[in-house]
Amino acid sequence: MPVTETTEQLPATVEPDNTAEKPRLWPIWVVAGIALLITLILALWSWQQWNNHQATLQVITDLRQDTAQLEDLYGSRGSEQSQRMQAMEQKLAEQRELIATQQRQIDHNARELLEAGNRTRTDWLLAEAEYLLRIANQRLLIEKDIKGALSALESADEVLAESDDIGVFPVRQQLAKEVLSLKGIEGVDRTGLYLKLEAAIASLHDLTDQALIHDRAPGFSMVGDDQAPEDGSNMLTRGWNRFADTMKQVVVVRRLDEPVKPLLSPDQSAWARLNLQLMLEEAEMAVLRGNQPLYERALNKAISTVKDWYDNTNPAIQGISGTLTELADRNVDPQLPDISKSLDLLKERLAGRTAAGSNGGDES
Repeated sequence: MPVTETTEQLPATVEPDNTAEKPRLWPIWVVAGIALLITLILALWSWQQWNNHQATLQVITDLRQDTAQLEDLYGSRGSEQSQRMQAMEQKLAEQRELIATQQRQIDHNARELLEAGNRTRTDWLLAEAEYLLRIANQRLLIEKDIKGALSALESADEVLAESDDIGVFPVRQQLAKEVLSLKGIEGVDRTGLYLKLEAAIASLHDLTDQALIHDRAPGFSMVGDDQAPEDGSNMLTRGWNRFADTMKQVVVVRRLDEPVKPLLSPDQSAWARLNLQLMLEEAEMAVLRGNQPLYERALNKAISTVKDWYDNTNPAIQGISGTLTELADRNVDPQLPDISKSLDLLKERLAGRTAAGSNGGDES
């Protein structure tokens, strides 16, 4: 059989299969997206940590400035107190000189009475009453001792009552008015006030740092780094929690209807106590000087400092605050009346009796 060329009996040509499976690229894109998201989160977290670090550095700088200001304040307050003490010493020296002058005058009057041989018992009683009236004026004007002045006036009235001189009636009438005016004044226990302020200052040294306010300023997280969730073994969960805490720090909600408490570290407790001590020492100075405006201003500043910088729920702070509030209502400089008119009237009566005795007359 002849061999014929034909293509019908040859195997069919195999076409390339275009439907073969192509390589899948979407998992790579998903991984790249997750990596990019993690990179952005880490960058945001690093930026927040850097901001917190800068804020901490700023707080430290502010605290150093406050410390320097307190040191300057302490130095200036110490200089002012030294000047005030010098002024008080000078005033006390002047008062001692005045007392010595009055004592010399009294001694001179006593010698004149001794040298006058024609003096009667009435003259002695009137001289004694004059001495008591001088003592009363001295205690009221110089020492501001209301009780002492009142006692001296009452003693002078008793002495005048023993005399048989009817010319002392105007003196006793004026004395009655002056005694009544002194009884209407509430005495000032300066020693008691001073000792209470000293006790308050001593109690400040017993305060611990727990009595201070430690609330952080807005924008700082109250959650420490050592606080971990219950499932701390899961790294992904801990990372998510840290990311959530970071986002909470980025977005801060502040209430405008509540006052922001001051940022105070325990290292400033000594300076806070020193500032409060200076205010109380200023109040002590006002008590000794009888300066009511200075006394009220110093105690009001001290009360405000206790309320602003200390925890009012602390029992020691409650005791100090109550004591200062009670002392702030005291009056250290009451209005003193004039009790010198009775002394002037008695001097006039003594001068009249002396003139009458030198002229040989008998003045009734």
